[in-house]
Amino acid sequence: MERKLIYKILFILGVVGLCLYYTFPLNKRINLGLDLQGGMHLLLKVDTSHLDGQAKLDACDRAVEVIRNRIDEFGVRETSIQKQGEDEIVVQLPGVTDRERAIDLIGKTAMLEFKIVSPDTDKLKEAIAGKVPDGYELKYASEENEPLLLEKQAVLVGDTLTDASVRFDQSQFSEPIVALHFNSAGAKKFAEVTAVNVGKRLAIVLDGKVQSAPRIREAIPSGEAVITGRFDVQTAQDLALVLRVGALPAPMHIEEERTVGPLLGQDSINKGVKASIIGLAFVFIFMAAYYLLSGIIADIALLLNLLMITGGLGLLPCIFPGISATLTLPGIAGIALSLGMAVDANVLINERIREEIHAGKALRTAIKLGYDRAFTAIFDSHLTNLIAAFLLFQFGTGPIRGFAVTLTIGIVASLFTSIVVTHVILEILLNAGILKSLPMLHMLKETKIDFISKRRIFYVISLSLTIIGLTSFLMKGHKGYGIDFSGGQLQEYSFKTPPKIDSVRQALKELNLGEATIQQFKENPRVILIRTMQNKSTQLSEKLKEMYPNADVQILKIEHVGPIAGQHLKHKAVLAIAWSMVGILIYIAFRFKHFEFALAGVIALLHDVLVALGALSLTGRQIDLLSVTAFLTIAGYSISDTIVVYDRFRENARLNRKLGLKELINLSVNQTLSRTIITTGVTLLTVLAIFLYGGDVLSNFSFALLVGFFCGAYSTVFIASPLVLAWSRKGSK
Repeated sequence: MERKLIYKILFILGVVGLCLYYTFPLNKRINLGLDLQGGMHLLLKVDTSHLDGQAKLDACDRAVEVIRNRIDEFGVRETSIQKQGEDEIVVQLPGVTDRERAIDLIGKTAMLEFKIVSPDTDKLKEAIAGKVPDGYELKYASEENEPLLLEKQAVLVGDTLTDASVRFDQSQFSEPIVALHFNSAGAKKFAEVTAVNVGKRLAIVLDGKVQSAPRIREAIPSGEAVITGRFDVQTAQDLALVLRVGALPAPMHIEEERTVGPLLGQDSINKGVKASIIGLAFVFIFMAAYYLLSGIIADIALLLNLLMITGGLGLLPCIFPGISATLTLPGIAGIALSLGMAVDANVLINERIREEIHAGKALRTAIKLGYDRAFTAIFDSHLTNLIAAFLLFQFGTGPIRGFAVTLTIGIVASLFTSIVVTHVILEILLNAGILKSLPMLHMLKETKIDFISKRRIFYVISLSLTIIGLTSFLMKGHKGYGIDFSGGQLQEYSFKTPPKIDSVRQALKELNLGEATIQQFKENPRVILIRTMQNKSTQLSEKLKEMYPNADVQILKIEHVGPIAGQHLKHKAVLAIAWSMVGILIYIAFRFKHFEFALAGVIALLHDVLVALGALSLTGRQIDLLSVTAFLTIAGYSISDTIVVYDRFRENARLNRKLGLKELINLSVNQTLSRTIITTGVTLLTVLAIFLYGGDVLSNFSFALLVGFFCGAYSTVFIASPLVLAWSRKGSK
């Protein structure tokens, strides 16, 4: 065996060993995203409007520290808390199911103040009548809603608090109370305050709400105070927790929330795994049945491709500490595209080897030439997608970045497995004398269709489809967008028995939710989806449980996006797509030395995305972040398909200098038609499996891919190739 081949084998074994090490155990190496395992994603906006100068710059950093301390005390593992921009914080809590408790714990400012209650009854009456005296404020005690007139100036604040713990009072009810402990300065101040105000009431105010207002019986030199409030044990523990770890430097509000219940998360995993297994089975069976031994080798390469992706995700945090190894639904889309490209690369290689064998070349020579001649197209298509993935990561938001990360790893894996691994396996078989021939099925013979002459018909068809789809989408206005881009709230509930829509609609009216839409799924009537513009999920959940006490009402998913966050997500999505298009345009123009090639390819790509968008709109589906991920996947697939034809055109232009441009384009399209049909057919089978078995979460995504992938093959033949001819100054020469 040649030394060079031995080195290649050792290198491949080293890569496999490294990937195995960083893949297993899988549950420790790779985390599932919240959309798969359930949990909460929050985008918090820190209100720094009341701060100025240096205090404004430090407020967000301090808030991150406080939130992290609270969550650590809360006991949630594998959390992610990151500052975003100047005044935003992204919090991810995997596995958290008690949504209300988590939001209250994170969002409570915990500004603790002690204020003297005015004993003057006349002033209190004036305040209740609407005339609050200067220097005072009217509050209501949280227990009995008792009106209290407080001095505005606090006599003590919580910055001297050192500890807060839960105790139980000595009454017969033995209710939990929160005991407060101050440092020496705070204890001294507390003793002074209680000494000079014996007989008065001291209000304990938390975040502007009076928790309790006990009467000062005597001076308290120990510096200990208690907060009562008829708490349950958990509420008292949470209150003690937020007081113990410190107050937030500024108030916060939730700009974006995505909560996935454990039932929906597990359902997504089950259906996603089932759909993936079925889809991959289609690919593996077809490759082995059609390309025989070469197909089996390609299947081995695909398995290694998957291993490299999982290993790459596991290795990622070691190389880039800021990037976590988290697998999400958009990440799965990136894997799907990279596997599609890997299949395409293997099909391309096998088709080129077949051509060389039919041309009478010896087997070893045919294999070498097949890889050499397929390399350029494979490299160009992969590098184009790699450039797009880099730009998507730079300009995209979380889900789009997740797509870009897995796509990048998948592209590198696809290049390595399709070009290096399969070639080495064939070389081993050749050197061992095992491989004497390389038979393959050949159902699609070479065609001689004049595609270019029919171009005007297809221009009209494409233009009509694009206009109809865009008109439908634009006429819907904001209703054409999901809450990711338009803002609002989405709530998905599961019932033990199918609820009546009319009674649910009545509940919405009673809560004054205004414009609301209700969707009950035909295939699963026990699940309803409610979209509102107001954030009243707590009241709605309580109302539904009250109306259906025996229906075991469970929250599957809650998504809330504020209008500012919606506009931000839309802007970032458009920016990510636009920059990726620019990157593709520049690379193709540089690689093929003609701008018309690049422009035609990008127009074909845009055509595919717009037709998919129109199809979503015409079928009543809304555009959300997962739809954008589908568009990005379509764009990557489409440009890869186009580059294969461009590469064959470049090769034919060198070999057939006497042919005109029209003949060269027709020849190139016909020569690659077999590969286009096979790759598209195999990929569509995989996506069809996701569409049929992937569940509601992946329905819009897989539907868009079905339309877009079909359009990708169509536009390469009938849009991109004819446009090159139309725009070329050389014309038929």
